[in-house]
Amino acid sequence: MLDYQRVEKAIDYIRKNFRKQPSLDEVAEVVNLSPAHFQRLFTNWAGVSPKKFTQFLSLEYAKQLLGDKNMTLFDAADQAGLSGTGRLHDLFLKIEGMTPGEYRKGGSTLQIHYQFYETIFGKVLIASTGKGICQVLFTEYEESALKQLRKSFPKAQLEQKAESIHQEAISQFQGAPETATSLPLHLKGTPFQLKVWQALLRIPEGEVRTYSQVAAEIQMPKASRAVGSAIGSNPVGFLIPCHRVIQSTGALGGYRWGVNRKSAILGWEASKISN
Repeated sequence: MLDYQRVEKAIDYIRKNFRKQPSLDEVAEVVNLSPAHFQRLFTNWAGVSPKKFTQFLSLEYAKQLLGDKNMTLFDAADQAGLSGTGRLHDLFLKIEGMTPGEYRKGGSTLQIHYQFYETIFGKVLIASTGKGICQVLFTEYEESALKQLRKSFPKAQLEQKAESIHQEAISQFQGAPETATSLPLHLKGTPFQLKVWQALLRIPEGEVRTYSQVAAEIQMPKASRAVGSAIGSNPVGFLIPCHRVIQSTGALGGYRWGVNRKSAILGWEASKISN
């Protein structure tokens, strides 16, 4: 059996049995591999571990169940195969960036304060919730940035209002020592995306990494393409330094807010270090 056939068979098995929360040993036995070998194979091909894949399926099923107003959180967790409402709550926060209750209300209880600021690299929109910075978008046109913010949080209550945490973020554009790793962030993403964004935060100012190096950093050396996709989805520009990732050839590669801006940021960071 070829590797992709094993992964395909494993995915099919997990999809059919995720409510039973099959163990790594159980799924590995289905494809006739040792648990350790299967874990590496599945992660390299799918971009996430078998356990994380099972969690995705459980959460998606729970989201469908919560569409029924008569469904309790306890029953949703139980039917999704989760150990309890605490586990359901943790999964929602980790993957959706909101509690099950907030999700059930369509995110309508989420309040986001945003403001536009001028930086040396152009105008940015900075948005935050009570939990932290949720978006930093470079923009030429304010309405365009607002559309992006509404698309990311379609049912949230938006209010144009400056917050002290915005000023903490802006200080990074003014040459202050980096505090992004301690600045509260409210991120919505898959565990894989979060892992990639965490790896970006570990790249020192004035240095760069290639996509393959980031993939190796998160122990998924064959996932360079998936890493590139996660980097392109970074919702917090500059603070999560996706600009510090370049192609293996040395070329800058793409950048959500323009290659010229990426080049300018890298040059500015390099000059800070040299000075």
